[in-house]
Amino acid sequence: MAYLVLFSLLMWSFMESASVFLPDSPELRDLLSRYEEEAQNQGSTSHTPANRTRRAIRWSDREEIIQLHNKLRSGVYPTASNMEYMVWDEELERSATHWAEQCQWDHGPHDLLRSIGQNLGVHWGRYRSPAFHVQAWYDEVKDYTYPYPHECNPWCPDRCSGPMCTHYTQLVWATTSRVGCAVHVCPQMNVWGEIWKNAVYLVCNYSPKGNWIGEAPYKHGRPCSQCPPSYGGGCRNNLCYKDSQISETEDMNEVEKPQVPLPPRTTPKPTVKPKPQARKPTRLRDKCRGVTCNRFKCPANCLNKKGKVYGTLFYDVQSSICRAAIHFGVIDNNGGIIDVTRMEKFPFFVKSTKHGVESFSKYKPGNAFVMSKVQEISVDCYTTVAEICPYKKPNSHCPRISCPADCKNQPSYWSPVIGNSIYAEHSSICKAAIHAGVIRPDGGLVDVLPLDKRKSFTGILKNGIQSESKSTTEGGSFRVFTVRQ
Repeated sequence: MAYLVLFSLLMWSFMESASVFLPDSPELRDLLSRYEEEAQNQGSTSHTPANRTRRAIRWSDREEIIQLHNKLRSGVYPTASNMEYMVWDEELERSATHWAEQCQWDHGPHDLLRSIGQNLGVHWGRYRSPAFHVQAWYDEVKDYTYPYPHECNPWCPDRCSGPMCTHYTQLVWATTSRVGCAVHVCPQMNVWGEIWKNAVYLVCNYSPKGNWIGEAPYKHGRPCSQCPPSYGGGCRNNLCYKDSQISETEDMNEVEKPQVPLPPRTTPKPTVKPKPQARKPTRLRDKCRGVTCNRFKCPANCLNKKGKVYGTLFYDVQSSICRAAIHFGVIDNNGGIIDVTRMEKFPFFVKSTKHGVESFSKYKPGNAFVMSKVQEISVDCYTTVAEICPYKKPNSHCPRISCPADCKNQPSYWSPVIGNSIYAEHSSICKAAIHAGVIRPDGGLVDVLPLDKRKSFTGILKNGIQSESKSTTEGGSFRVFTVRQ
């Protein structure tokens, strides 16, 4: 027994995110039986949706992985000013599943590694949750020294004093915002020349890829003080966060709860008729959260509604957006699409009657906004943001884009897609929208947010389109968003 324990400790000092434990145990047999049962149930009829049964990782493990990643990323030292909130990615999970099933103790496949990051963990013997390996990756921080900006001239030095630190740096890479993992039990696996039986193999894939040579994993500073513009100033637990960003882990507890059948009802449930409620006007204070909030589609017949408007030219955020738009003159009573731009606090707002709408005065400070009309234009598969709406400080308002069908099959030479989530401004708008999952290959409407230039863009295969990686100091970037109807 002492020899086995010593062997375990010696192997730990040389392994790359792996651990050795005593062979065979009730916990391991329980783990194996769970995954065998899940594999058998994949072909059976069930009331559970098919996309929730064919999994290479339990939903509770997914939740634990994503929560631990965000907890560790939020507590780095020195503090990070641009650390992004991480969410689960289905495609990364699928790619991790494919590689885990190969049972090769090595990073791969090599063609995919050009566009994603990857951390590996393996153990045998006593059961360990995937979070055990995630913590082990982070614990490499003890051998890592963060390079401060004054040391990075022009490139940051490699400050890893231990045998391995890249698992830690990938885990805390600020711009890596998506992760997908898989667990596979390999009947036998060659781990550094030793054959491990019933090895439990964990593969986690990350996007956008991190661990770029010569760069620090994140920017040092006050948390959330240097978040990308796409987050709209949102911050959650020291992480750049947007209100519309919903992690798929938020419904995982429901999946794991045991399904207890309800007793049959002996008397019919009484029908309660809801009381009619008056529809409240949309106010900017209620709706404007994050960068995608600046565009609204106003319905017809707002002229005679009761929503209040405060101000003239500059409007208080408690105003009805669409009635303020009529007052300002950017739309009429037939409705239309408008862009909203937030302003700093105004000391007061003055009343006036314009275009049939009477506004009110407000003699106390309040946040203000202004509006502009949005055009809708049809483009081809080769149109870029650089052509129709380049970024100009402090911001640019682009027209709403109508994309044609069949852009997915256009040659990348004429319609490139550069980046992932954030794209280079010379990318095809419509192909980038398909890549991002904003529209389907048969076309549709897209909203575009121009952004300032970025140092690099990372390519990845998504939705049948392989985007390109590129390093550049010229040109802006952009994001695409689903049109809210």
